[in-house]
Amino acid sequence: MKICFYCDSIFTFGGVQRVLAVVATALSEKNDVTILTIDPKELENKSLYGMDKGNIHFKYITFSKLPFYEFFPCKFYSWLYKTLLPKTKLTTKCYEYTSFPNSHRQKLIKEINESNYDIVVGVHVFLAFQIAGIKKSIKARTVGWLHTSYDGFFSGERAYIKGQEKRFSYQMPLLDKVVVLSKNDKSKFINELGVNTETIYNPLTLVPVGKGDPSFKKFLAVGRLVPHTKGFDVLIKAFSIFAQSDKDWTLDIVGEGPEELVLKSLISEHNLQERVIIHPFTDDIGQLYSKASVYVLSSRWEGFPVVLLEAMLYHLPIIASKIPITEELIENRVFSVLFQKENITDLAEKMLYMTKDANLKEMGELAYSYTKDFRLELIIEKWNKLFKEILDNGE
Repeated sequence: MKICFYCDSIFTFGGVQRVLAVVATALSEKNDVTILTIDPKELENKSLYGMDKGNIHFKYITFSKLPFYEFFPCKFYSWLYKTLLPKTKLTTKCYEYTSFPNSHRQKLIKEINESNYDIVVGVHVFLAFQIAGIKKSIKARTVGWLHTSYDGFFSGERAYIKGQEKRFSYQMPLLDKVVVLSKNDKSKFINELGVNTETIYNPLTLVPVGKGDPSFKKFLAVGRLVPHTKGFDVLIKAFSIFAQSDKDWTLDIVGEGPEELVLKSLISEHNLQERVIIHPFTDDIGQLYSKASVYVLSSRWEGFPVVLLEAMLYHLPIIASKIPITEELIENRVFSVLFQKENITDLAEKMLYMTKDANLKEMGELAYSYTKDFRLELIIEKWNKLFKEILDNGE
């Protein structure tokens, strides 16, 4: 099979990038795999995420700045659609043409058709929208691979594509398949929007070197430092309460992003500079897992938290916010406890509870055992099966 993953970025740090790299590398063992990215070629770093170990081809696409006569009508119609117009199939189709203008559209069509791919996968929602929009003009079969949960897309003030449910329900069925990251999301997409999807979990992306231990007395959290997503503000406030009852445990947060200064200010506000440290992202994230004792997922929403599985791979017990994906994966597992999302007091209590548990080492062993269901080879089997079904149905 000749497969193309179309993404906005692959040579930057992030969970989606890492999962894409690992899946593409594994698929390249038996398939002709290309990653088509909007990244500038100057960022190319094939060793990132171990992509140099595979047989991946890399291609680059750049969309030039729109001329005024194209830019202004697109922006104006976009404003109309989002604020005034009814969300019908006709208005939504027009919006697709203005959100992905014709000059950009033609460039992507040309790039895909000249390469004669069997399957093109739009990675994340906006690139999946683009692929859906050009579906009739390309020869390849098409897949949308969504890395945000249903709630992350549509619920709350900071929803990713708030108010675009109609757009989603009109455009996504144009694709041959839509892949989501949880059974809960599959159910919501079909019940709420009438969009049938396939569930494929993200695989583990690390080979563990070492393992965590309760004796380190260290909580760990990993993720992009962006507002209203990972809940690191909740975590820091909860740790400040926890620290009033415990003088030994520390907290490491690993990540980069626009919220970094706000979080550092919050750490200073609670006089936690000696006990809470924010570390930058690193290629060697395993060294941080192996020096931790308990992993904390404080997210307000998640598509599929690979970091959770990675932590378990390093024998770490889990504290996690009660959101659909954690309920699906680890609720009622003896190696984990869930707290009410955004509830600072509840999280602080769960942190104190976990540090007092004498069975942390045994919990870590059970967490490690659970990760076998997310081995890379099992996930790749599902991708290969999905691609084969798509091609067989297209004959």
